[in-house]
Amino acid sequence: MKRIIAAVTAFGLIVALAALTFFLGYWRFNYPSAEKYQIRGIDVSHHQGEIDWDRIAREGYRFVYIKATEGGDFKDPRFQRNWAEAKRVGLIRGAYHFFTFCKPGVEQASNFTSVVPEDSEALPPVIDFEFVGNCRERPPRKAVLVELFAYAKLVREKCGKDPILYVTRAAHSQYLEGEIDDYRIWIRDIFRQPGRIDGKQWVIWQYADNVRINGVPRPGDQNVFYGGEQDFLLLRTLSANHAVRPQNNHP
Repeated sequence: MKRIIAAVTAFGLIVALAALTFFLGYWRFNYPSAEKYQIRGIDVSHHQGEIDWDRIAREGYRFVYIKATEGGDFKDPRFQRNWAEAKRVGLIRGAYHFFTFCKPGVEQASNFTSVVPEDSEALPPVIDFEFVGNCRERPPRKAVLVELFAYAKLVREKCGKDPILYVTRAAHSQYLEGEIDDYRIWIRDIFRQPGRIDGKQWVIWQYADNVRINGVPRPGDQNVFYGGEQDFLLLRTLSANHAVRPQNNHP
């Protein structure tokens, strides 16, 4: 009996240590090939704290997505500084909005466009669509889609580029599957390399959320871009006027 207790205790300690070191960023599940995925980036918000952008610039990242807003009224307090600093050190930047299920899409779009400066060289705006940190309510699928597409329409008109949808598998399965053919996908999967989403290739993959990044006080997110230099240039320059237009129930 004592041996069983000792074995269970030892196993528990090993699991706890593994979990602790994972959350502290000492290991992760995914290690994408640097040869296959040469264009890499990070995404940040005020949660990362005060960022040393000069140190980040020396790490070989090409792009950064910066949180601008959330819901109908929250504005990330570090957005303006992060936005300016990212440009100063030569990173290609883009802004993202955390989409909530409890605010109208028009209201959320107004919040985002009131904060993000016009920049023809910026990456397309991103809609962060996930459950973690969202409203407790889970409105009907149709209602959420109406607000999501209303948001996307207004942001597209303001920014001149079709938004990219950042999705988790759970949120995609419940709300978006079969509904987002006209949107590029940024997929979050920290456990394995994702396959095609709704039959098409994702453009960005967030493969880890616990990476220790020089210049960032807290472990953060890392991403890879699918494609080469020409694909990356196209992503930055393709305007809404040349992108695939929404169909069916999309505005």
